[in-house]
Amino acid sequence: MFESLIQWPQRTQRNSNRVRRAFALYLCELCALCGCLVSSSIVSAQTWPTKSLRVVVPFTAASATDTTARVVVERLSTQLGQTFVVENRPGAGGTIGVGVVAKAEPDGYTILVHSSSFTVTPSTYPDTSYNTQRDFAGVIPLANLPNVLVIAPSRGLRSVKELVAAAKAKPGSLTYASAGAGSATQLNAERFRLGAGFDAVHIPFKGTPEALTEILTGRVDYYFCPVISVLQFIKEGRLLALAAGSSKRSSALPDVMTTLEAGIANSDYNFWVGMMVPAKTPRAIVDKLYQQTLKALQAPDLKERMTKIGAEPMLMTPQEFDAYIKMEIGTNAALVKAAGIKVN
Repeated sequence: MFESLIQWPQRTQRNSNRVRRAFALYLCELCALCGCLVSSSIVSAQTWPTKSLRVVVPFTAASATDTTARVVVERLSTQLGQTFVVENRPGAGGTIGVGVVAKAEPDGYTILVHSSSFTVTPSTYPDTSYNTQRDFAGVIPLANLPNVLVIAPSRGLRSVKELVAAAKAKPGSLTYASAGAGSATQLNAERFRLGAGFDAVHIPFKGTPEALTEILTGRVDYYFCPVISVLQFIKEGRLLALAAGSSKRSSALPDVMTTLEAGIANSDYNFWVGMMVPAKTPRAIVDKLYQQTLKALQAPDLKERMTKIGAEPMLMTPQEFDAYIKMEIGTNAALVKAAGIKVN
């Protein structure tokens, strides 16, 4: 027994040495595995894309978001030598299309092009199957598209001052359109309404084309419409542009003042369109998609096309875009609460 006690520390030391050797071997294998994964990711990014890509737009065709997406991916298709298939999946404030991308394989072949409504739905649709911040990675904003307050000439209102006066004279008598309950176009209208201090009735539509039909006929009074969708109607005189809803004037309509300049405090709202992918998409692919999209946006021919449709630069890195999205989710939550916006 005494001899066993003497040998016990020696056996313990030998066991400890074996454990250390095994742990060291495990670390080596783990490092090798990580190295392989990193190497595989780099190789994947170098060869990506090797097949056609799907671009999900959660709004109707010919909407501002859809038009912007198609202009940009046409250029990307040329650069990358692959087909980009735009798939419109409208409905439920854009959450249907977003849900499709959230469930997609995070391999870089399914891309979401959304508007600033992306940062509104966490407040208006809190029970979605996805988490806006956790399940998506920002790639790059494609453009800032100033909203323009438009009205049919037949309504007889020629300025912001006249519109506000009419709304205050008969509270709740005026109607305004939006591209859907809780959409960025509704939030712009609510910023304006709260700033001016009047009541109006919200008429939501499936998308911008449907909303514009009712505005053109005068059946709905006014609409904060993305300039990209309404520019031609303004030039033809079929609609009047009373003011830009953005923080600064639209370069496409430099003579149209902003609602801020018209004297309505805290009425500005910036409408943007951006590109996102599922959060687990390899970072190397996200970075390559960002670089290629940035290259496309800076190409002279694309810049000219974007300028013609009233789209203005809003360049950010993926990290900056993620931070901006997080900030705007908080800002929009406060606006949704103040305006009492509810989505049935």
